[in-house]
Amino acid sequence: MRTMQIPSDHPMLLRIVDDLAERGWSQQNLFLPDALTRSLAAECRQRAADGELAPAGVGRGSSSQVREGVRGDRIQWLEPGQAEACDRYLAWMDSLREALNRGLFLGLEDFESHFALYPPGAFYLKHVDRFRDDDRRAVSAVLYLNEDWLPEQGGQLRMYLDEGVEHDVVPCGGCLVVFLSGSVPHEVLPATRERLSLTGWFRRRGNELF
Repeated sequence: MRTMQIPSDHPMLLRIVDDLAERGWSQQNLFLPDALTRSLAAECRQRAADGELAPAGVGRGSSSQVREGVRGDRIQWLEPGQAEACDRYLAWMDSLREALNRGLFLGLEDFESHFALYPPGAFYLKHVDRFRDDDRRAVSAVLYLNEDWLPEQGGQLRMYLDEGVEHDVVPCGGCLVVFLSGSVPHEVLPATRERLSLTGWFRRRGNELF
């Protein structure tokens, strides 16, 4: 059993729960300790250097296709036991899962996550995170791993909120964005430098259609 890195009743986690209840999204600019954020970034870069990151597809299962005109990131899924930094991150997210379940009664059963590396100029067009034929993804969570990022370098996460409001998130290291997977359309804008993140989803028992 992993040691919890943060208690599930930590004030920051409770803020995320409150934000989701009130508006459907939350942004925490300093979610992880700097040292852990740097370790995760180094792990992502090492996997990229080793050729372990693969072009991300659009869709799921056998229908997934690589379409660089839609998304241009390269990814690798996290598995427990691969790296200490990743295990520590997964432990933090499990605490958040517990907080979400206790506060919002979402019935979240697990968390899946992958590294995502966007080369300069890469983007991901506007989309929602829940598949039409699989409603298990309930809450999306994106952690950014980019040190000393400047707004003029681009790469923002643009969320399309209610009443025509757009909210841009600069992908600064340690920042976590959490939102309801089925109700917040969003896109990733192109950047002038390499852009790293951990993208994940809290999942519930769903009505998967085969």
